[in-house]
Amino acid sequence: MTQTQVISAPEELRDLLRNMTRMQLLRTLAAWRPDLNGYRDVTMAYRIALKSLARRYLALHDEIADLDIIIKAIVDELAPELVARTAVGYESASQLLITAGDNPDRLGSEASFATLCGVSPIPASSGKTQRHRLNRGGDRAANSALHIIAIGRLRLDAGTQAYIARRVAQGHSKLEAIRCLKRYIARELYYVLRNRHRKINQAQNHRLTLEGRPGKSVQQHRLAELSESQSTGGQYESSW
Repeated sequence: MTQTQVISAPEELRDLLRNMTRMQLLRTLAAWRPDLNGYRDVTMAYRIALKSLARRYLALHDEIADLDIIIKAIVDELAPELVARTAVGYESASQLLITAGDNPDRLGSEASFATLCGVSPIPASSGKTQRHRLNRGGDRAANSALHIIAIGRLRLDAGTQAYIARRVAQGHSKLEAIRCLKRYIARELYYVLRNRHRKINQAQNHRLTLEGRPGKSVQQHRLAELSESQSTGGQYESSW
């Protein structure tokens, strides 16, 4: 958006800003002090608009940087094994944790998790032709995270490159080969998520036992708390 505005700005502004890098451009625009009463002048109106866009961009850039730090800390605490896998970044890992946390009942099997993420194959055979098509359902954010991981592995991992080449040689299109790769990645990461989920539940159950409340799972304990809060008219906030 900022670049578009610069391109269409008067020539004197284009000449001033033409050779700057992106961040130099944004910081320069944000530091401008245009006369807000001069909006009837075309050049001054562009200065006002460009300053507004640059300040908004930099504010969002700083907010994203702060949130990335928080996300990294949370992922390192909850599932360090996840980001240790090839091409799994913190954003992709955090999305998979959110998807798994919102759907704990879908962690019963790796096939169920693959369906949740929209990477399970859908039969599309016709006559003697046996094939599967892409799954357009499921959690699209989780599917996007798996796709990013797949593309990262395709660029960085020699084994993945050989796998895709073998699939294409077998007659699959590249999209079908990537679908198969995403299904494999979902299977691999499912066991990491499941094992971590079990460890967290065991730790929470152990804590409840130490507090003198044995024999209840975490879910049962939270249901009991919910029932107590409703009976007393209190408010209950759940967290995963």
